Amino acid sequence: MFKLHLSKVAKFVAYFAIFMTARPVFAADELNSGDTAWILTSTALVLFMTLPGLALFYGGLVRSSSVLSVLMHCFAICCVSSILWLVAGYSLAFGDGGGANAIIGGLDKAFLMGVGPDSLSGTIPETVFFMFQMTFAIITPALIVGAYPERVKFSSVLFFSAVWLMIVYVPVTHWVWGGGWLADMGVMDFAGGIVVHVTAGVSALVFAHCLGARRGFPSTLRPPHNPGLTMAGAAMLWVGWFGFNAGSALTAGGGAGMAMTVTHISAAAASLSWAAMEWAKFGKPSLIGIVTGMVAGLATVTPASGFIGPMGGLILGLVSGVVCQWMTMFIKQNMKIDDSLDVFAVHGVGGIIGTLCVAFLATSTFQGLGLSDGATVGSQIWVQFIGVAAVAAWSAMATFIILKVSDALFGLRVPEEEEIEGLDITAHGERSYEL
Repeated sequence: MFKLHLSKVAKFVAYFAIFMTARPVFAADELNSGDTAWILTSTALVLFMTLPGLALFYGGLVRSSSVLSVLMHCFAICCVSSILWLVAGYSLAFGDGGGANAIIGGLDKAFLMGVGPDSLSGTIPETVFFMFQMTFAIITPALIVGAYPERVKFSSVLFFSAVWLMIVYVPVTHWVWGGGWLADMGVMDFAGGIVVHVTAGVSALVFAHCLGARRGFPSTLRPPHNPGLTMAGAAMLWVGWFGFNAGSALTAGGGAGMAMTVTHISAAAASLSWAAMEWAKFGKPSLIGIVTGMVAGLATVTPASGFIGPMGGLILGLVSGVVCQWMTMFIKQNMKIDDSLDVFAVHGVGGIIGTLCVAFLATSTFQGLGLSDGATVGSQIWVQFIGVAAVAAWSAMATFIILKVSDALFGLRVPEEEEIEGLDITAHGERSYEL
């Protein structure tokens, strides 16, 4: 009887151990209300970055006669991207592409087919994941608006943004986040250094080159018409970026907290280093400069935010403020390209810096969380470089082709007299200010 009793106890202990070991697997498939609440909040924050954050940031930087056109571009791109994301974008980015899964997903989730209220993506409803990723699909083509203000046709903006989203953004999203070939290589891009900033930055540079410079570039351009408006938009970007980076953890835990911390530190450090560069060069630090430095710091920390510690955030901020500020001058003065609101210099260069530097800033030496098993700093830098180079090449080539098609169909640039009068009244029949 005693032996039989011990046998039952041993079986109970064994079953209990199996149950406790297996429990996390089952828990991962269960809805977590805390995670869901955080990603719902993050989704709203990222949309807040575009509308109104990015729109006001860009709007304050242009002439007063074209500010409404910039706001219109951002708002219209939001609407177009949202519909395309529902129709096929989400499915192609995150769906199952069968044999072609390394390159592009499938259409199994087009129009959210098969996705109901109870469908889960990890610990959150798939509809919430769909919406969170939609906000990234909205802001990425909207970033390119900074390359072409005051001189582009609205019809070409709509055509380019729609086609670019499906041809450039969606495949790259699949490569990096949807289980594609770059994900298989082990590329590290936590919240969009490659997916968002490299694609938008490179495409903006190509767009600005093909479109041509604004009248008077670079000698007689008017300064930003409303720096205060730009500062207000920048403040909204800073707040919204917490959803961008910390939300990419997809959980309401320590990972999200660290991502938020390094994001803030990088933004603050980049603001100060950019302002210090201006102060040393021109004798005065400007409001436009310090807020642009903030955006550079945010863009740079984005790919690394889930892998680094506070020291890494500080380093990225200090470096990006200096390098991105120098690049704004180089592109306009040396390359003679009127990337009007410095999309490539700030977002493209910042995204590249953060993507490459994460390979060593993620190590414990810099308070990082560590590289994946088997990876070394050297091997990871090579993977990061391949990711940046491949995506930059694809973005540049596809953008050039889309622009040529758009130019043939609609024409890219408005007539000179419309550019002089301003796009607000000529393209949209409205004025920003009645003075």
